[in-house]
Formats: sequence, C-alpha cells, structure tokens
Amino acid sequence: MPDVTGPYAPGTPCWVDLMVPDQQAALDFYRDLFGWQGEVGPPETGGYAVCSMNGKPVAGIMAAMNPDGSKPDPMPPSVWTTYLATADVDAAQSRIATNGGQVMMPAMDVMTLGRMSVATDPTGGVFGLWQARDFPGAGVVNEPGAVIWNELNTSDTATASGFYAKALGIKAVPMEGATGYFSLEVDGRMVGGLQGLASIEGIPEDTPSHWLTYFAVDDTDSTVDALVRAGGNVLKAPFDMMAGRMAVVQDPQGGVFAVINATPPDQPA
Repeated sequence: MPDVTGPYAPGTPCWVDLMVPDQQAALDFYRDLFGWQGEVGPPETGGYAVCSMNGKPVAGIMAAMNPDGSKPDPMPPSVWTTYLATADVDAAQSRIATNGGQVMMPAMDVMTLGRMSVATDPTGGVFGLWQARDFPGAGVVNEPGAVIWNELNTSDTATASGFYAKALGIKAVPMEGATGYFSLEVDGRMVGGLQGLASIEGIPEDTPSHWLTYFAVDDTDSTVDALVRAGGNVLKAPFDMMAGRMAVVQDPQGGVFAVINATPPDQPA
C-alpha cells in the first residue's frame, strides 16, 4: 500500500532528503514537478522543510549550511541522501566503523523526532541512519510523486554487499533476470537494489559510489519534459527496462535522482 502505517524494519530505506544552496528554489521546483507541499521550517530545526503529499511526509529539503548556521564556502554539491532505519544509531555506528565504513556525522538527536547519523560505506557510498522516535519516516511511498526505489551504485559490489550485511543486516541477493543486479533484502523482503558502476551504460568513469533515489511518476517522458522546462538536466533520457520506463535527471541545482513509471512496457497501465 502507498501509505505507510507501521514502523520501518531496521535496514529499510525510510526517508530521503535533499541539501541545496537555495532551499526555496528547490521547494518551488519539486512542488511544480511532483505536487509536494512544503515550506522553510523553524530556526530550531535549521529551517529544515518536511515536504508532504496528501498531508503525509514524503521527503525533506534543507539549505546547505555550516553547524554555526553560516553558508559553506565552497558550497557542497546538491545531493539526495537515503536514510536507512535502525533501532539504535549508536550501535550501528560501531558496526559501521568495525566493518570498514566511516562516520561522517556522529549520532545526534533531532528534538523528539529521532536520532540520526550520516556515514559512508567502504566503497564511498554516503547514506544516513534514522532511529525513529516521534517521526518514523516517509508516510507515503510507491505512488506518483513519492519514493519508489533506493539503489546503491557501487564501485565494488562484493565489498559493499559484505558491509551492508554485517553492519546493517541488509542482504544482497542476485535478482533473477537482471544480470549483475542485486536486490537488497531485509528479513526476506526486497527493500532496494545494488549494482556495480561498471555495469551502468553511459555513466562517466569517475562517478563515485552513491545511493540513487527513484521517484514514481505517471508518465516518465512528460515529467522529464517538465523538468527540462524548469531548468533541470537529463543525464539519461527515458528508456524502457524490466521494471518500467525510467530516466536519470538533475534538478536545477544539480541534485541527481531517477524517475520511473514502474509499469512494464508490455503490461497495461
């Protein structure tokens, strides 16, 4: 079901957020593209905006800033971050370090909402951890405008697979009918994907390991057209694949994400 009513199992992607130089411009862009509602948040949260669809939280957008509230110089790249649910951020941090990862942002409380951290896997893929308290994460998924898939594109599938299994209990299982692609599973349930960077056609050779967020759309081509008209950039034009019709794009500030109509081409919509 698109609405999420229960807690996310540890290891499951539970939230995504975007860090950009111009928060209001990003809020406007994603409102027009996906129909999100959101506004700059209160000062005590650093202005963090929780965007919603139909009254349910769908993603976060925040302005890039230093811990003291000043603007970074140089400004970091705009990036979408995938957060993985955990029952204990601090314990997860220890397992991450033990298994070759690095903690970039140590565990911190976010008021009464939860506890978070940001880390990298041994291949350089950046991800967040979220220990829910009052805020479990996305309240709607798998419907147009919401997150439908989270995928790790990595320089070393074996190293990454071993790390996520040991540190966070996420198993990488070869996906039937998709050579070189793995489903990420938690307690036997598929929660995401993993593939090697070398197997991605047309990707620049210097692309680092990264988590890619996919948003569901009704019509991939028209969404991409709207994105271009709004100042975005197409990295991989719409194409048909086993899960549907997808494209990889950038928002006007450089944030990379994918859009997909997840109905296979030979099936009725």
